[in-house]
Amino acid sequence: MRRLPGWRRRMAAFIDEVRRHPLAWGEFDCGPAFAGRHVELMTGDDLAARWRGQYDSPAGALRLIRAAGFGDLGDLVASLLREIHPSTARIGDLAGVPAEGGFGIGLGIVAGDRIFVLHPDDGLGTVDLLAARRAWRVGDA
Repeated sequence: MRRLPGWRRRMAAFIDEVRRHPLAWGEFDCGPAFAGRHVELMTGDDLAARWRGQYDSPAGALRLIRAAGFGDLGDLVASLLREIHPSTARIGDLAGVPAEGGFGIGLGIVAGDRIFVLHPDDGLGTVDLLAARRAWRVGDA
């Protein structure tokens, strides 16, 4: 999987598009609609298609993850993308930050020393890259 030409422009446009989008399970959460759509824009590969529209609550998402044989969201992502140490993550890669509710991690998009993440009430925010517990390479640069 390779990053498509113009990926930085597409990443910036995507971040602008979702900046104030509220979290809505199954429609716009950290999985298919945020991290999955980002990977598709970066590479042209829709790795999240299987999961899109298949749940409408945190419990439903967790049931799907577990039914597919994964212990948590990070393990599911690791089955799709090459896992890397968070210290080697670069702009456009995915990062996993601590999350509650059995997911293990929430997914975010690396933007230098910050990670774009979704907040339940106010949409897009950032956390320090040092908060990442796991990370995955999104295509080759």
